[in-house]
Parts: sequence; structure tokens; C-alpha cells
Amino acid sequence: MAYPFVVTGLAQTLFPAQAHGSLIFRDGKVVGSILIGQSFSDPVHFWSRPSATGPMSNNAAASSGSNQGPMNPALTDLVKARVADLRAADPSNIAVVPVDLVTASASGLDPHISLAAAQYQLGRVATARKLSPQAVQALIDQNTQRPLLGILGAPVVNVLQLNLALDAHSSHGNSN
Repeated sequence: MAYPFVVTGLAQTLFPAQAHGSLIFRDGKVVGSILIGQSFSDPVHFWSRPSATGPMSNNAAASSGSNQGPMNPALTDLVKARVADLRAADPSNIAVVPVDLVTASASGLDPHISLAAAQYQLGRVATARKLSPQAVQALIDQNTQRPLLGILGAPVVNVLQLNLALDAHSSHGNSN
């Protein structure tokens, strides 16, 4: 019984934020965790990966994948519908839709999108917020997590952190 208490005590002493869920606070209230994805659907925010959790999106109590393989017609239909929704939200965007915007992660809770997925959404968000593309790009750059040691993994963007940075930028009356 001593082992769990020692490990918990060390974790809370050495890594207090991580031991308590890596929570993000705004104005004294918890707005989320950097570890759990959140759904965004309004045009002024970047959108997360689709979530496969149930009974609602990004349900941390029900982490799971969809278990639909690439040969499953239901997955094909779902991806086609998601691509159509993205195209409808930004009809002038003719770029290839990044795969992570139309498929769920294995856990269904991924808080990150690829840099390509952020770039794909840049025009829609900039237009909706009446910001210059350069201003939105700067926020993407500031919120991009680079690969570990420069080689392990790909650059990713935490959607919640990026959207909070956008909200803070817009609330300060910045338009460029």
C-alpha cells in the first residue's frame, strides 16, 4: 500500500499540473485539459478531430475508437459526409482535406490536429473573425508543438490552446 502513496506523492510534488489532469484555467474556471479534445463547431474557432466516444463527443469517461476499419462502408460514408460538411463550411477552400479532420483518433479524445489541418482551417477562421491570415498564422505558429528532439513525431496543434489564444487575441481588439 505504501507504493501507490509514494508514487502519487512524488507525482503531485514534482509534476503538480500533470498529476491533476493538465487543466487549463481562464478567469478562475476550468475550461478544459490539454490532454482531452473538445468539440468546436462555430466558424470562429478551429475544429478538432471527430470523436468516436459516446454517447457524446469527447466523453473522457468513454474513451474508445469506432472500431470501423478502412474497408467498412459505414466509415467510408461517414468520411464522405465529414468532407462535405467541411466543404460546405468553407466553399472557397479547394485544398485537400487533411485526414485527421475526417477521422477519429484511436482513443476518440485526441486534443491535437496536424499542422495541415490547422492550415486548412486558417482561411475560414480568419474570415469569420475578421483577422488577417497572417495574424491567424502567427497564432498557429505560437501554438504548434514541434517533434520531440526535432525528429520524434510530427508537428501538432492543441486545438483548445489555439482557440483560447484566438479568443484572447480577439478580446484585446486586435484585428491584424
